[in-house]
Amino acid sequence: MSQPSQPTGVVMTAVTAPAFKTQLEHGPSGSRIATEAPKDNGGTGASFSPTDLVGAALASCAVTTMALVASREGIPFGEARATVEKRMTPPPRRIGELVLQIQMPAGLSRAHRTRMEEVAHGCPVARSLHPELKLPMGFTYPDEPREG
Repeated sequence: MSQPSQPTGVVMTAVTAPAFKTQLEHGPSGSRIATEAPKDNGGTGASFSPTDLVGAALASCAVTTMALVASREGIPFGEARATVEKRMTPPPRRIGELVLQIQMPAGLSRAHRTRMEEVAHGCPVARSLHPELKLPMGFTYPDEPREG
């Protein structure tokens, strides 16, 4: 009988619990996250739903990847914040759109702004999502007058 192969990626586990809840564990660190079904699908809305985590992953990936690239390329990069709105499609349920708004740090040159926006659009999560999923991203800068 052959031995199971050793994992080559990051191993995570999911264990169901009552009331449509799930405990997730990140193998390498032991960090845990609880999820549950969304309120409109039998849950209480007291925690992230699995599809909420997809939106959170996109926001986290975009700002993390920008910070990593800025560090590698010597671009001064302060605090960035992201807000994501997840919009579901009518049945059959799936994520139809993730609207990401990123508040960028002050002091970035036009060239650095362009580079950071390109990085956010090309972050690994954005590149991993289905091409039919709409991913509009907006960027605001504190040192630039707002339109309107």
